[in-house]
Amino acid sequence: MRIVVIGGTGHVGTYLIPRLVTAGHEVVNFSRGIRRPYTDHPAWREVRQVVVDRAAEDGAGTFAGRVADLWPDVVVDMVCFDVESARHLVDGLRGRVAHLLHCGSIWMHGPSLRIPVDEDDESEPAGEYGIQKAAIARLLRAETAGGGLVTTSLHPGHISGPGWPVITPLGNLDPSVWTRLAAGEPLLVPGLGAELLHHVHADDVAQGFQLAIEHRDRAAGQAFHLTAPSALTVRGLAQQAASWFGRSAELEFVSWDEFRARTAPEYAEQSWDHLWRSQYASIDKARRLLGYAPVYAAEAAVREAVAWLAGNEKLAVTLTGG
Repeated sequence: MRIVVIGGTGHVGTYLIPRLVTAGHEVVNFSRGIRRPYTDHPAWREVRQVVVDRAAEDGAGTFAGRVADLWPDVVVDMVCFDVESARHLVDGLRGRVAHLLHCGSIWMHGPSLRIPVDEDDESEPAGEYGIQKAAIARLLRAETAGGGLVTTSLHPGHISGPGWPVITPLGNLDPSVWTRLAAGEPLLVPGLGAELLHHVHADDVAQGFQLAIEHRDRAAGQAFHLTAPSALTVRGLAQQAASWFGRSAELEFVSWDEFRARTAPEYAEQSWDHLWRSQYASIDKARRLLGYAPVYAAEAAVREAVAWLAGNEKLAVTLTGG
Protein backbone atom coordinates (compact mmCIF):
# COMPACT_ATOMS: atom_id res chain seq x y z
CA MET A 1 0.00 0.00 0.00
CA ARG A 2 0.97 3.63 -0.31
CA ILE A 3 0.96 5.13 3.18
CA VAL A 4 1.33 8.81 4.00
CA VAL A 5 2.55 9.53 7.52
CA ILE A 6 2.07 13.09 8.75
CA GLY A 7 4.78 13.93 11.27
CA GLY A 8 6.71 10.70 10.84
CA THR A 9 10.02 11.79 12.34
CA GLY A 10 8.65 12.10 15.88
CA HIS A 11 8.64 9.63 18.75
CA VAL A 12 6.33 7.04 17.21
CA GLY A 13 7.13 7.66 13.55
CA THR A 14 10.79 6.91 14.25
CA TYR A 15 9.71 3.30 14.77
CA LEU A 16 6.54 3.14 12.67
CA ILE A 17 8.01 4.16 9.33
CA PRO A 18 10.77 1.51 9.34
CA ARG A 19 8.12 -1.06 10.31
CA LEU A 20 5.97 -0.06 7.33
CA VAL A 21 8.84 -0.02 4.85
CA THR A 22 10.07 -3.41 6.08
CA ALA A 23 6.54 -4.78 5.61
CA GLY A 24 6.72 -3.78 1.95
CA HIS A 25 4.69 -0.56 1.89
CA GLU A 26 5.51 2.59 -0.04
CA VAL A 27 5.82 5.38 2.53
CA VAL A 28 5.67 9.15 2.15
CA ASN A 29 6.53 11.28 5.18
CA PHE A 30 5.07 14.77 5.56
CA SER A 31 7.04 16.92 8.01
CA ARG A 32 8.34 20.41 8.55
CA GLY A 33 11.80 19.15 7.67
CA ILE A 34 13.41 20.32 10.92
CA ARG A 35 13.94 17.00 12.70
CA ARG A 36 15.66 13.73 11.93
CA PRO A 37 14.20 10.50 13.34
CA TYR A 38 15.46 9.69 16.82
CA THR A 39 16.92 6.36 15.70
CA ASP A 40 18.51 5.78 12.32
CA HIS A 41 17.39 2.86 10.14
CA PRO A 42 18.25 1.93 6.55
CA ALA A 43 14.53 1.94 5.70
CA TRP A 44 14.53 5.75 5.78
CA ARG A 45 16.45 5.77 2.49
CA GLU A 46 13.33 4.39 0.81
CA VAL A 47 10.97 7.02 2.24
CA ARG A 48 9.83 9.98 0.17
CA GLN A 49 10.09 13.16 2.21
CA VAL A 50 7.67 16.05 1.69
CA VAL A 51 8.36 19.30 3.54
CA VAL A 52 5.17 21.06 4.56
CA ASP A 53 3.99 23.68 7.03
CA ARG A 54 0.72 22.14 8.14
CA ALA A 55 -0.51 25.11 10.15
CA ALA A 56 -0.03 27.47 7.22
CA GLU A 57 -1.63 25.09 4.73
CA ASP A 58 -4.54 24.35 7.05
CA GLY A 59 -5.09 28.10 7.21
CA ALA A 60 -5.03 28.30 3.43
CA GLY A 61 -7.27 25.25 3.08
CA THR A 62 -4.71 23.35 0.99
CA PHE A 63 -3.24 20.74 3.35
CA ALA A 64 -5.79 17.94 2.92
CA GLY A 65 -5.65 18.32 -0.84
CA ARG A 66 -1.86 17.94 -0.85
CA VAL A 67 -2.22 14.67 1.04
CA ALA A 68 -5.11 13.37 -1.07
CA ASP A 69 -3.39 14.23 -4.35
CA LEU A 70 -0.83 11.51 -3.61
CA TRP A 71 -3.69 8.96 -3.70
CA PRO A 72 -2.57 7.09 -0.60
CA ASP A 73 -4.35 3.98 0.57
CA VAL A 74 -3.71 4.92 4.20
CA VAL A 75 -2.98 8.19 6.00
CA VAL A 76 -1.47 8.19 9.50
CA ASP A 77 -1.79 11.52 11.29
CA MET A 78 0.67 11.75 14.17
CA VAL A 79 0.51 15.50 14.77
CA CYS A 80 -3.10 16.69 14.84
CA PHE A 81 -3.96 18.59 18.03
CA ASP A 82 -7.02 20.59 16.97
CA VAL A 83 -10.46 19.29 16.03
CA GLU A 84 -10.85 21.79 13.20
CA SER A 85 -7.59 20.58 11.65
CA ALA A 86 -8.88 17.00 11.94
CA ARG A 87 -12.19 17.99 10.34
CA HIS A 88 -10.38 19.66 7.45
CA LEU A 89 -8.34 16.49 6.84
CA VAL A 90 -11.38 14.20 7.04
CA ASP A 91 -13.33 16.34 4.59
CA GLY A 92 -10.42 16.36 2.15
CA LEU A 93 -9.79 12.61 2.32
CA ARG A 94 -13.38 11.37 2.25
CA GLY A 95 -13.92 9.18 -0.80
CA ARG A 96 -10.25 9.28 -1.77
CA VAL A 97 -8.49 7.31 1.00
CA ALA A 98 -9.29 3.89 2.41
CA HIS A 99 -8.21 4.47 6.02
CA LEU A 100 -7.23 7.41 8.25
CA LEU A 101 -5.47 6.74 11.55
CA HIS A 102 -5.06 9.42 14.22
CA CYS A 103 -2.65 9.53 17.16
CA GLY A 104 -4.54 10.63 20.24
CA SER A 105 -3.69 10.31 23.94
CA ILE A 106 -5.04 8.64 27.06
CA TRP A 107 -5.59 12.25 28.15
CA MET A 108 -8.75 12.06 26.05
CA HIS A 109 -10.06 10.84 29.43
CA GLY A 110 -10.22 12.93 32.56
CA PRO A 111 -9.04 12.02 36.07
CA SER A 112 -9.71 8.36 36.80
CA LEU A 113 -13.10 7.46 38.24
CA ARG A 114 -12.45 3.71 37.98
CA ILE A 115 -9.43 1.72 36.87
CA PRO A 116 -8.48 0.45 34.46
CA VAL A 117 -10.24 2.95 32.22
CA ASP A 118 -11.54 1.63 28.90
CA GLU A 119 -11.98 3.46 25.60
CA ASP A 120 -15.65 4.19 26.26
CA ASP A 121 -14.98 5.97 29.54
CA GLU A 122 -16.84 9.26 29.60
CA SER A 123 -14.92 11.10 32.30
CA GLU A 124 -14.63 14.77 31.44
CA PRO A 125 -11.28 15.55 29.78
CA ALA A 126 -9.26 18.38 31.28
CA GLY A 127 -6.98 20.97 29.70
CA GLU A 128 -7.00 22.07 26.09
CA TYR A 129 -4.84 19.18 24.90
CA GLY A 130 -7.10 16.52 26.41
CA ILE A 131 -10.29 18.29 25.36
CA GLN A 132 -9.13 18.52 21.75
CA LYS A 133 -7.98 14.89 21.65
CA ALA A 134 -11.37 13.76 22.98
CA ALA A 135 -13.19 15.91 20.42
CA ILE A 136 -11.09 14.49 17.57
CA ALA A 137 -11.83 10.92 18.70
CA ARG A 138 -15.57 11.68 18.75
CA LEU A 139 -15.38 13.29 15.31
CA LEU A 140 -13.65 10.24 13.82
CA ARG A 141 -16.04 7.76 15.38
CA ALA A 142 -19.04 9.71 14.08
CA GLU A 143 -17.50 9.98 10.61
CA THR A 144 -17.11 6.22 10.27
CA ALA A 145 -20.42 5.40 11.97
CA GLY A 146 -22.15 7.70 9.48
CA GLY A 147 -20.80 5.78 6.50
CA GLY A 148 -18.03 8.20 5.64
CA LEU A 149 -14.27 7.81 5.81
CA VAL A 150 -12.95 4.73 7.64
CA THR A 151 -11.03 6.02 10.65
CA THR A 152 -9.23 4.72 13.73
CA SER A 153 -7.91 6.67 16.71
CA LEU A 154 -5.10 5.21 18.81
CA HIS A 155 -4.30 6.64 22.23
CA PRO A 156 -0.83 6.16 23.76
CA GLY A 157 0.19 6.66 27.35
CA HIS A 158 3.37 8.55 28.30
CA ILE A 159 5.56 7.77 25.29
CA SER A 160 9.06 6.69 26.30
CA GLY A 161 12.19 5.59 24.49
CA PRO A 162 15.72 6.59 23.55
CA GLY A 163 16.26 10.10 22.27
CA TRP A 164 14.13 12.40 24.39
CA PRO A 165 13.35 13.24 28.05
CA VAL A 166 10.95 10.87 29.76
CA ILE A 167 8.22 11.43 32.34
CA THR A 168 9.77 10.89 35.77
CA PRO A 169 8.22 9.16 38.80
CA LEU A 170 6.91 12.61 39.81
CA GLY A 171 5.02 12.99 36.53
CA ASN A 172 7.28 15.74 35.21
CA LEU A 173 10.42 16.26 33.11
CA ASP A 174 12.66 17.54 35.89
CA PRO A 175 16.11 15.91 35.37
CA SER A 176 16.95 16.40 39.04
CA VAL A 177 14.46 13.63 39.89
CA TRP A 178 16.84 11.13 38.30
CA THR A 179 19.97 12.64 39.83
CA ARG A 180 18.45 12.65 43.32
CA LEU A 181 17.40 9.01 43.00
CA ALA A 182 20.87 8.14 41.69
CA ALA A 183 22.54 9.90 44.62
CA GLY A 184 20.23 8.38 47.24
CA GLU A 185 18.98 11.84 48.21
CA PRO A 186 15.45 12.46 49.54
CA LEU A 187 12.85 13.04 46.82
CA LEU A 188 9.83 15.22 47.54
CA VAL A 189 6.62 13.39 46.59
CA PRO A 190 3.29 15.25 46.58
CA GLY A 191 0.39 13.29 48.01
CA LEU A 192 0.62 9.62 48.96
CA GLY A 193 2.72 8.26 46.09
CA ALA A 194 -0.19 6.02 45.10
CA GLU A 195 -1.06 8.04 41.99
CA LEU A 196 -0.65 6.18 38.70
CA LEU A 197 1.52 6.80 35.65
CA HIS A 198 1.07 4.76 32.48
CA HIS A 199 4.11 4.76 30.21
CA VAL A 200 4.58 3.01 26.89
CA HIS A 201 7.59 2.46 24.63
CA ALA A 202 7.37 4.28 21.30
CA ASP A 203 7.96 1.04 19.39
CA ASP A 204 5.00 -0.58 21.12
CA VAL A 205 2.87 2.37 20.01
CA ALA A 206 4.21 1.86 16.48
CA GLN A 207 3.25 -1.81 16.75
CA GLY A 208 -0.33 -0.78 17.55
CA PHE A 209 -0.53 1.51 14.51
CA GLN A 210 0.86 -1.19 12.22
CA LEU A 211 -1.67 -3.70 13.52
CA ALA A 212 -4.54 -1.26 12.98
CA ILE A 213 -3.39 -0.75 9.38
CA GLU A 214 -3.15 -4.50 8.81
CA HIS A 215 -6.56 -5.17 10.43
CA ARG A 216 -8.53 -2.30 8.92
CA ASP A 217 -11.93 -3.99 9.19
CA ARG A 218 -11.48 -4.67 12.90
CA ALA A 219 -10.10 -1.19 13.52
CA ALA A 220 -12.75 0.70 11.53
CA GLY A 221 -14.48 3.31 13.64
CA GLN A 222 -12.68 2.23 16.79
CA ALA A 223 -10.55 3.91 19.44
CA PHE A 224 -7.75 1.94 21.10
CA HIS A 225 -5.46 2.54 24.05
CA LEU A 226 -1.79 1.77 23.43
CA THR A 227 0.14 1.47 26.69
CA ALA A 228 2.41 -0.90 28.57
CA PRO A 229 0.61 -3.88 30.15
CA SER A 230 0.60 -2.25 33.61
CA ALA A 231 0.70 1.21 35.09
CA LEU A 232 3.03 2.10 37.97
CA THR A 233 2.44 4.08 41.11
CA VAL A 234 4.68 7.05 41.84
CA ARG A 235 6.43 5.21 44.66
CA GLY A 236 6.66 2.03 42.58
CA LEU A 237 8.42 3.74 39.69
CA ALA A 238 10.64 5.68 42.09
CA GLN A 239 11.75 2.44 43.76
CA GLN A 240 12.35 0.79 40.39
CA ALA A 241 14.39 3.78 39.18
CA ALA A 242 16.49 3.97 42.34
CA SER A 243 17.44 0.31 41.87
CA TRP A 244 18.96 1.16 38.47
CA PHE A 245 21.57 3.16 40.38
CA GLY A 246 22.08 0.59 43.13
CA ARG A 247 19.95 2.61 45.57
CA SER A 248 16.71 2.51 47.50
CA ALA A 249 14.37 5.43 47.00
CA GLU A 250 14.27 7.91 49.89
CA LEU A 251 10.81 9.45 49.55
CA GLU A 252 9.56 12.44 51.52
CA PHE A 253 5.78 12.76 51.25
CA VAL A 254 4.50 16.34 51.38
CA SER A 255 1.35 18.29 50.65
CA TRP A 256 0.80 19.74 47.18
CA ASP A 257 1.20 23.23 48.62
CA GLU A 258 4.63 22.38 50.01
CA PHE A 259 5.62 20.59 46.82
CA ARG A 260 4.72 23.65 44.74
CA ALA A 261 6.61 25.93 47.10
CA ARG A 262 9.77 23.84 46.76
CA THR A 263 9.56 22.94 43.05
CA ALA A 264 10.04 25.04 39.93
CA PRO A 265 6.57 26.13 38.70
CA GLU A 266 6.97 24.43 35.31
CA TYR A 267 7.75 21.06 36.87
CA ALA A 268 5.14 21.40 39.62
CA GLU A 269 2.45 22.02 36.99
CA GLN A 270 3.60 19.02 34.94
CA SER A 271 3.40 16.85 38.06
CA TRP A 272 -0.12 18.05 38.81
CA ASP A 273 -1.27 17.41 35.24
CA HIS A 274 -0.07 13.80 35.32
CA LEU A 275 -0.71 12.79 38.92
CA TRP A 276 -4.12 14.44 39.26
CA ARG A 277 -5.31 12.31 36.33
CA SER A 278 -3.78 9.13 37.87
CA GLN A 279 -4.60 7.04 34.80
CA TYR A 280 -4.35 3.32 34.12
CA ALA A 281 -5.64 2.57 30.61
CA SER A 282 -6.88 -0.89 29.68
CA ILE A 283 -5.40 -2.45 26.53
CA ASP A 284 -7.85 -5.38 26.49
CA LYS A 285 -9.63 -4.06 23.40
CA ALA A 286 -6.41 -3.63 21.40
CA ARG A 287 -5.30 -7.11 22.43
CA ARG A 288 -8.63 -8.66 21.46
CA LEU A 289 -9.27 -6.93 18.13
CA LEU A 290 -5.76 -6.19 16.89
CA GLY A 291 -3.52 -8.73 18.58
CA TYR A 292 -1.62 -5.92 20.33
CA ALA A 293 1.19 -7.38 22.45
CA PRO A 294 3.46 -4.74 23.97
CA VAL A 295 7.03 -5.90 24.39
CA TYR A 296 8.08 -3.42 27.07
CA ALA A 297 6.90 -3.25 30.66
CA ALA A 298 6.44 0.36 31.75
CA GLU A 299 9.60 0.36 33.87
CA ALA A 300 11.65 -1.15 31.03
CA ALA A 301 10.50 1.59 28.63
CA VAL A 302 11.48 4.27 31.14
CA ARG A 303 14.82 2.62 31.93
CA GLU A 304 15.79 2.52 28.26
CA ALA A 305 15.06 6.24 27.97
CA VAL A 306 17.10 7.09 31.07
CA ALA A 307 19.97 4.89 29.88
CA TRP A 308 20.04 6.77 26.57
CA LEU A 309 20.07 10.14 28.34
CA ALA A 310 22.94 9.01 30.56
CA GLY A 311 24.87 7.46 27.69
CA ASN A 312 24.56 10.61 25.58
CA GLU A 313 25.65 13.03 28.31
CA LYS A 314 22.13 14.44 28.71
CA LEU A 315 21.96 13.25 32.31
CA ALA A 316 24.80 12.97 34.84
CA VAL A 317 23.98 9.53 36.26
CA THR A 318 25.38 6.02 35.92
CA LEU A 319 23.06 3.05 35.72
CA THR A 320 24.34 -0.02 37.50
CA GLY A 321 21.55 -2.43 38.43
CA GLY A 322 17.83 -3.00 38.16
